[in-house]
Formats: sequence, C-alpha cells, structure tokens
Amino acid sequence: MLPNFADNRDPNSLASRLRAKRNEQFKSLLDSLPRPLRILDVGGRQTVWETVKLVDQPDVHITILNLEQEECRHGNVHSVVGDARDMRGFHDCQFDIVYSNSVIEHVGAIDQMVRMASEVRRVGRRYFVQTPYRYFPVEPHFVFPMFQFLPLSIRTLMVQNFNLGWIARQPDRKQAANEVRSINLLSRRELQSLFPDGQMMEERLLGLTKSLIIQKF
Repeated sequence: MLPNFADNRDPNSLASRLRAKRNEQFKSLLDSLPRPLRILDVGGRQTVWETVKLVDQPDVHITILNLEQEECRHGNVHSVVGDARDMRGFHDCQFDIVYSNSVIEHVGAIDQMVRMASEVRRVGRRYFVQTPYRYFPVEPHFVFPMFQFLPLSIRTLMVQNFNLGWIARQPDRKQAANEVRSINLLSRRELQSLFPDGQMMEERLLGLTKSLIIQKF
C-alpha cells in the first residue's frame, strides 16, 4: 500500500506539496525568459504544463519526449516518441529550456545517465533537472526505509513477495531483479558531475534533503 505522504495523486500529500512548490519555482524562472519559448519535457506528461498554466499559449511551444506517444489536448503541446539518451532528432540548442522531472534515475547505470545528461545539455540552451536524493531515508519509488542500501538479493526478494510503494509485486525473480536495477538514485556529487555547468539546489522535507535540482539559466 502506498503511504499517504508519498501519494502525489493526492493534492494534500507532502509529495504533492513539494511538487507544487517546485512547479512554482520553475514557472517563475520561465516567466523571466523572453517569448516565444520552446520547451522540451524529457519523460514528462502534459499535466505538468496544465499545472503551470502554459498550455494553449501561442508564444510557448512544448515538446514532450517519451518512450510512448501521448495524446495531447492542447494546441501548443506536441508529443514525440524517443529516448532521453539519444535525441538525434533534435539539433544543438533547439530548445530554450529542457525540463526533466524524476527521469534520469530510470535510464540505467551511470554511463547511460552520462548519455542523457549530455543530450540534455546539447539540445537545450538552459535546463532544469530534478531527481530524488540517494541519501533520503525513504526510497521514493519503493517507499521503504533505506531500501536503496539493502543488498540486491534482499531487495529482489522483497519485490518478489510484496507490493512496495509504486512498484507492483513481481513473483519472477529475474523480473524482480530487473525492476530493482532499473532505478539508480544519485548523490549530489554524481549529479553535479553529470551537469558540471549547472547550479545545484535541494528540496527539503523535515530538514532532510529529499530531492536534488540542477539547473542552468
């Protein structure tokens, strides 16, 4: 069962309130930029842009890059299928800003993160990238205390036997292990090394760093 504090579908949860604050911060940065504005959202959904009230604005064009096509309800939002690690369909500095929320920890091991970071920096003049912090005591996907520090064998066994947070039980051992390996949380040093020209910020919950944001504006 997903704990209430971690359920970002509930607008009153702690997770939702943190996300709302992040969106307000990001919107204030966007408001300082000249129009027209070209935005690339790597791995996101159009609901983000509805929340920050940038849909249906003729001087803002939003492209959403994801592994699957998304049906778009707004004239200035366009969905394309692609891979965050290989954006060869976009040319250098094509976008004024590249936005990515809780994606880079899902693309694979550090070499795959390097590929994504390199592409984000290549196609965007600016970027805003958020990811959960590795050393926050509750792992945000499995929503279990210190899950990320347990041995792989223990984590795999847990996923085989229990629904954990956002992750459904996977009885097959290989599938469970793949689920565990598919998420790789980052430290401050690792994120900074991926985006050496970025400015690091921290989102805090109860005095502890919960998420990291790195941006270039």
